[in-house]
Amino acid sequence: MLIINKLKKSFSDTEKPLLNNLNLSLHSDESLSIQGASGCGKSTLLSLIAGFDHPDSGDIIIDNLSVTESKNNAHRIDQFRKNKMGIVFQSFNLFDCFNAWDNIAFTARLKGNYDKKYQQALMDQLGILSIAKKPLSQLSGGEQQRCAIARALVHRPSLVLADEPTGNLDEATSDSVSDLLYETCKQANTALVVVTHSNDVAKRADRAMRLHKGVLENAMPEDAFASSTF
Repeated sequence: MLIINKLKKSFSDTEKPLLNNLNLSLHSDESLSIQGASGCGKSTLLSLIAGFDHPDSGDIIIDNLSVTESKNNAHRIDQFRKNKMGIVFQSFNLFDCFNAWDNIAFTARLKGNYDKKYQQALMDQLGILSIAKKPLSQLSGGEQQRCAIARALVHRPSLVLADEPTGNLDEATSDSVSDLLYETCKQANTALVVVTHSNDVAKRADRAMRLHKGVLENAMPEDAFASSTF
């Protein structure tokens, strides 16, 4: 459902491309983790997939629709993102003026497929139904991250992009939240791409890869994760 062909991206004409003929294929309900050194282009890759930025060349196709062919049509990109994608931002990006329930419901209401029972079930699965009416200021970091995950899933997207989804959490909360992210996407038949520095989070994915010298490579075997420095 996600196909990337020969993707190239640089930020000046004189530097080596940050992404250089990068290719990727991801099926529905499949999860992929991406690791790599700081500054290697992981977040840039997510930004390109989401249509927030545009590649120098190459193509990104989601559910048989080209993101890159729509680069000059901002409205079409916005609609594409709203209908096809869920995004879990590292900094949560929740709305201070909304309680937990309304933060999560926002995307589905925007898309026009708000389903109260589905949202209740999703929040229950993520362990946050009891905080539905709490204002954002009263939520812990783990609770806010679970809200961000629920918001990314509540409109039933084809693809979820998660940028360091546990980067601001302690180890115990990180384990719980990452398990829930992977499990919920699998149950919803949603493809998932996770960018992470955490080996524990990365090895939960169906496929683990690393971004190195502008291309994606298969990550090391599981028993080598512990000594990984990327």
